[in-house]
Amino acid sequence: MYLQIRVIPRSKKNEIIDLGKKRLRVKVTSPPVDGRANKELIELLARYYKKKKSSITIKKGTKSRDKVIEIEDS
Repeated sequence: MYLQIRVIPRSKKNEIIDLGKKRLRVKVTSPPVDGRANKELIELLARYYKKKKSSITIKKGTKSRDKVIEIEDS
């Protein structure tokens, strides 16, 4: 499953907002430094979809706010 995600780093709280049609807006508290926001994004998505962190990969946009995420069906 592929998702389009807009990440908002340095937010006040962690939050996932479902925009429909496999699109999400995700707020993370971590800053976009040394991949910390990406790591927190993967942890949030793993809890939200009840999957292992290893089954979630960033396909596009590792250094952008707009990302394409792949979640493997296991």
